[in-house]
Amino acid sequence: MRAFTYERAKDAVEAARIVAGRPDAKFIAGGTNLLDLMKLEIETPTHLVDVQDLGFDKIEKTRDGGLRIGALVTNTDLAADERVRRDYGVLTRAIVAGASGQLRNKASTAGNLLQRTRCPYFYDTNMACNKRKPGSGCAAIGGYSRQLGVIGVSNACIATFPGDMAVAMRVLDAAIETVDGGGQKRSIPIAEFHRLWGDRPEIDTVLKPGELITAVTLPRPIGGRHFYEKVRDRASYAYALVSVAAVIQRDGTGRVAFGGVAPRPWRVEAADALLPQGAAAVTARAFQGATPTRDNAFKLPLATRALASVIAQAKA
Repeated sequence: MRAFTYERAKDAVEAARIVAGRPDAKFIAGGTNLLDLMKLEIETPTHLVDVQDLGFDKIEKTRDGGLRIGALVTNTDLAADERVRRDYGVLTRAIVAGASGQLRNKASTAGNLLQRTRCPYFYDTNMACNKRKPGSGCAAIGGYSRQLGVIGVSNACIATFPGDMAVAMRVLDAAIETVDGGGQKRSIPIAEFHRLWGDRPEIDTVLKPGELITAVTLPRPIGGRHFYEKVRDRASYAYALVSVAAVIQRDGTGRVAFGGVAPRPWRVEAADALLPQGAAAVTARAFQGATPTRDNAFKLPLATRALASVIAQAKA
C-alpha cells in the first residue's frame, strides 16, 4: 500500500469540496472495498477523507410514507431494521445474502452502491484492463469470462456490478441523494445511477468528482411478496453468478431485477409486465440483445430457472 494522508470530515459540503479539488483524494467510510483495492495498488489515492462523523447513520420515515436511509447506515443495521424487514423484505434478503456478518457490520449503504467490479482481470495488475487503466485493453474479452457480463457490456469491458443490495433497491425504485462541494443537492433514480460501460468503463457511476452520497430513499411500500434468489458457486461469501430480486403481487403481477449479469442491476420494466406469462417470457424480454461469451452463456437459462423458482415460491 502506498503512503497517504488522512483527515476526518466534520461537514458534508466541505468534504465534497476537498475531494472535488483533489483528483488524488477519495472518501472513506467502512473501507471494506477501498482498502482492499489500495493494498493491491488498483486504487492509489494519496489523501483519504473520512466521512464517518457526518451523522448519516439514521433510518427515518419520509413524508410520503417511505424511508430515508442515511449513507452511513451499516448493512447489518439496515437489514435488521424492523420497518425494512416488514415493508421492504427483498432488501433485507439481498443484504443478508451478501458478504459475511463481519463485513456487513462495517459496510455502509453508500459504499455498497459504490463497490467496484470483482472481475479477476481488474484485480490482476499484470493484465490489461480498461477499467483499471483506460486504453490498455480488456483481457477478459477472449479470456476466462464465466463470472462476467452477458448484457449491457461493451467492446471495452465485460465486467459486472457485483453487489446484492443495489439489485433489491433497483426493484424498489430507490433514489440516491447527494451533495457537492458547492452545496448543491440532487436525487438520482437508481435506474440512472450506475453507468453502462460503453467506451469509458473506468467510470462506474454518474456521480461528479467530489459528489458525496448522503442518503438513499425508498418510496412507500408496494406490498406483495418479496424474494431474493442468489445462485453462486458456494453457499456463502461468494458473488452472484445470477441473482433475482422480485416483488410479486397476489395476481401474479410484479417487478423483477437481476444481478450478476450486467454493469448495473438489470431491470427492464417492459419485462415486468410479462410476469404472469412465466419466467421464460420475462427473461426473453429482459435479456433481449444479450451478448454472452462461450464461458458465460449458461447465465441466460440460469436466470430463467432462478426466476421460475421465485415464481413457484410466490404461488405456494
